[in-house]
Amino acid sequence: MTRVTGEPGDVAGGSAEDTSELWLDELTPKQIVAELDRYIIGQKAAKKAVAIALRNRWRRQRVDAEMRDEIVPNNLILIGPTGVGKTEIARRLARLAGAPFVKVEASKFTEVGYVGRDVESMVRDLVDTAVNLVRADREDEVQDLAEELAEERLLDLLLPPVEEPRRGPPRGESGSGDVPTGPKIFVAGPSGVQASDPAEGGSPRADEEELTLAERRRRTREKLRTLLRDGKLEDRMIELEVQQSPNLDSMMIPMGVEGMDHNFTEMLQDMLPKRTKRRTLKVSEGRRILVQEELDRLVDMDEVVNEALDRTEESGIIFLDEIDKVAGERATQGPDVSREGVQRDLLPIVEGSNVQTKYGLVRTDHILFIAAGAFHVSKPSDLIPELQGRFPIRVELRALTEADFVRILREPRNALLEQYRALVETEGAKLEFTDEAVGEIARIAATLNARMENIGARRLQTVMTTLLEGILFGLPDEHAGDNRIDADFVREHLASVVEDEDLRRYIL
Repeated sequence: MTRVTGEPGDVAGGSAEDTSELWLDELTPKQIVAELDRYIIGQKAAKKAVAIALRNRWRRQRVDAEMRDEIVPNNLILIGPTGVGKTEIARRLARLAGAPFVKVEASKFTEVGYVGRDVESMVRDLVDTAVNLVRADREDEVQDLAEELAEERLLDLLLPPVEEPRRGPPRGESGSGDVPTGPKIFVAGPSGVQASDPAEGGSPRADEEELTLAERRRRTREKLRTLLRDGKLEDRMIELEVQQSPNLDSMMIPMGVEGMDHNFTEMLQDMLPKRTKRRTLKVSEGRRILVQEELDRLVDMDEVVNEALDRTEESGIIFLDEIDKVAGERATQGPDVSREGVQRDLLPIVEGSNVQTKYGLVRTDHILFIAAGAFHVSKPSDLIPELQGRFPIRVELRALTEADFVRILREPRNALLEQYRALVETEGAKLEFTDEAVGEIARIAATLNARMENIGARRLQTVMTTLLEGILFGLPDEHAGDNRIDADFVREHLASVVEDEDLRRYIL
């Protein structure tokens, strides 16, 4: 089970009920939509469709084993212009479910062998994401223990253990006469520095001095531990042995074997011997290296891989963006031939097949595929019939309006206005936006989208950058203190942009 986190989103909004303390198993489709409302403005139909698809995966796990294999995921196609939240819906859904998620562009798979990629690479990327996700969970569980072990190793480096002195044989047995074989030990006590001869075994004073030395060493170690935890030894230099793996990043993979490069370099790294090198580091850097080494020892990678493969096959989500770029009317020559070839390569992956990864075979039968595209030129029916049948659910997302822009600017916890306020505060200045200014910014963004290419909520970023360009450039020498942004300020600084016929010289 995965607990729903209450992290703020990029484009949030809505007055949804608080579901941050519910387990995913307890979330109904209505509550999933309410959770998505905290991050994405509008698009109720798309949220409803993905909530049903997510809940159906939970329902599938609770049916009989025989029926479970027959239930296929509800693959979707999200249709709508750019910047309306298609990618954000899929990403937030995956984060809500704690599921492995990967976003790929369908246009990457065109012209394989020249500028494209192998279609199966998206499944390998999904497995890598799942391994990293599970490993991060396991590391969180043993993080405290790893830090404790790393602290002990740091103390050993700061206060190296003293070798026990060698005690010589009794006098008269070694043939060396009365000359002692062991070195003298000097112990600092309240009465000054006293010397003891280790060859004099059986002396009660020697045992007492040895206990005193061990006690003083223990106290010194605890004092170092206190200083270390208080951060007063971060700049102290220590010597540490660090393992160095062979650098194979510059190694060229032969052209045409892109499908096997996923484990080629790792196989060579396992075969080549590991080398160690003594480095002089600060305590702060050494702690980071030691903690990571302890985590590597504590985390069982075999268990991580097994769980990651299970998560990939049962709850993985692949977001296929720009699916409309590989759709088009039938043609016997030209670029459409390559597009149809990409669709036929995608078909067995979406339909269900076994893909070879560096961790083993992965079945794609129950991976959820969410495709998205603007479909300005083409339409979903231009996809080959076999691929259309694998995406039975189609949802159309509406374009954002001026009222939506106002909500996007205001409602999220980390809204765009709050982001710029935080940036300006780092320079000792403040930004204040009036309600009229927010409405004017939304109106200008909607106007620009209507007159130019409609890029959705991304237009707000370009408008805000142009609006605050003078303030951001003048800080910290100018515009210090409070800066009040009202409607007149917005109209004055964006008038030349709105009125100029050649808008592309200014904004996208």
